[in-house]
Amino acid sequence: MDEFSLCPISHLLNLPDKEPAKSKGDQSLTTQSGLSRDSVSQYLQLRPDQSVLILHAKVAQKSYGNEKRFFCPPPCVYLSGLGWKLRQDHLKASGFGDSSCRVCGYMGLDNTGSAQVDTFKLTFEDQPGGKRFACAKALYISDADKRKHFRLVLKLFFSNGQEIGSFYSRLIKVISKPSQKKQSMKNADRSKVSLFNRLRSQTVSTRYLAVEGGAFVASARQWAAFTVTLVDEQQTEQGEYSLREGYVCYGCVLQLICTVTGVALPPMADPCQKDPGRELLNDGSCWTIIGTETVEYTFSESLACLQTAVTPIPVISTLELNGGGHVAMLEIHGESFGPHLKVWFGNVEAETMFRTPKSMLCVVPDVSVFSGEWRWLRRPITVPLSLIRLDGLIYSSNFTFTYTPEHTPPAQPTAAPECPADSDSLIDSIHQEFTRTNFHLFMQS
Repeated sequence: MDEFSLCPISHLLNLPDKEPAKSKGDQSLTTQSGLSRDSVSQYLQLRPDQSVLILHAKVAQKSYGNEKRFFCPPPCVYLSGLGWKLRQDHLKASGFGDSSCRVCGYMGLDNTGSAQVDTFKLTFEDQPGGKRFACAKALYISDADKRKHFRLVLKLFFSNGQEIGSFYSRLIKVISKPSQKKQSMKNADRSKVSLFNRLRSQTVSTRYLAVEGGAFVASARQWAAFTVTLVDEQQTEQGEYSLREGYVCYGCVLQLICTVTGVALPPMADPCQKDPGRELLNDGSCWTIIGTETVEYTFSESLACLQTAVTPIPVISTLELNGGGHVAMLEIHGESFGPHLKVWFGNVEAETMFRTPKSMLCVVPDVSVFSGEWRWLRRPITVPLSLIRLDGLIYSSNFTFTYTPEHTPPAQPTAAPECPADSDSLIDSIHQEFTRTNFHLFMQS
């Protein structure tokens, strides 16, 4: 969490109960898409989002000649969120049948040249919790492709032909064969990994470590991304293991924790009975570990009237507070920004200025827009940050913005102001002069 202190900030956006009239040239969402504070508030309560999660390996082994070295583990796609069902219900209400409302997709390599690239048709299966799953089992990169890096591209659409969008993976490195070198300590990281087991080096026997129903399973198609965590060798009184810092070395006690479900395997370090200095392993205990990446895209069509695809999806990476005094600006860094986006603090649209596809600026709304009044020792107010497209498409983020009041009484003025007619007016006068915009700003992800 990054903490920022700003003192004082003037009243930037003082919206009354009835919104003021806007000029014809105003690009406000409330005038272009029919959005209102009430409709955005309803979205924030229900969160009818649509999420697309792509899992893939960090590296891909190149195929030579006529061979096809399929990516291992195979790239996977998960669709989740209440918004998918709502969107399908909307299509059905518009007269489309069930066969026209299915989500379909293709996955392939991004094509930077003119050569035709093979794609894999995805078949989505229903999963517990309302999720849908598909994997591309037969993707590979041939030696005719001379790139050192590439991305996977996922194209989603409804079976009636309506496009949803194109979603890209993270960068994948092309290798000729798995490296036999030991990883140096300086290059070690805490990235996510996957594990697979292959009996007697037979490709058809490959099984991937996955989580189903809160338990670990060996699956021929699904796999999960895990973090490798060091734990103390001694158990606590409750029979649990505590985490510890350090590098993974031979003989360490480890736990694998699923990044999605949080389910953890029991600690591994089973000593040999005859020789405690050695570990007892069999063929089924030997798993190959490989670095993986995950990328998730989230959007909501619940308030939108779409004419185009939902992609490219903007992603916020960092926030930076600029200015002070009578102007407070929030600089937003990320990817895929454009002039068609507005920043929203909770259910309040902020004045937004597009700079570059990786940078935007917005005016921080005054806290009174959310609280109605802002007096000394009031509770902190936290609002989520979202990007909303001009057609009403909502892109939520993991960032929030917190207004925190000062916890010290305001200093008294040297000259006594003219006394208002009543005590409430006096409090309001002092509040406006000294404490109304004396607050700390916190931003967290």
